[in-house]
Amino acid sequence: MKFLADESVDFPIVILLRKLEYEIDAIVEFAAGSPDVEVLKIANEKEAILITMDKDFGELVYRNKHTTLGIILLRINYLPSEKQLIIVNELMSKYVEELPNKFTVVQENNVRIRTI
Repeated sequence: MKFLADESVDFPIVILLRKLEYEIDAIVEFAAGSPDVEVLKIANEKEAILITMDKDFGELVYRNKHTTLGIILLRINYLPSEKQLIIVNELMSKYVEELPNKFTVVQENNVRIRTI
């Protein structure tokens, strides 16, 4: 399973996922400043699930009917970095098999997974 981190994702999350041996690219490393539609296109080309903190991707998928292999929307940007890392680690340990072709919303005390 592959992942692509949007620019909105704090880089320590990318580092954590790499340490956990997930295959993850970060858009900031090769296509910084790309518009959301382009980021979604890159995720699809890489056959990756997009990880983001940007709510606009929900509109692209549900309202504008853009194709995706899955999106993880992290609604935890207000939390300290250490807490974010704990939440992402728990997400991956509990739900990683459920993430493909789903729109997953992650909050401090809640994970919602919807089929796209």
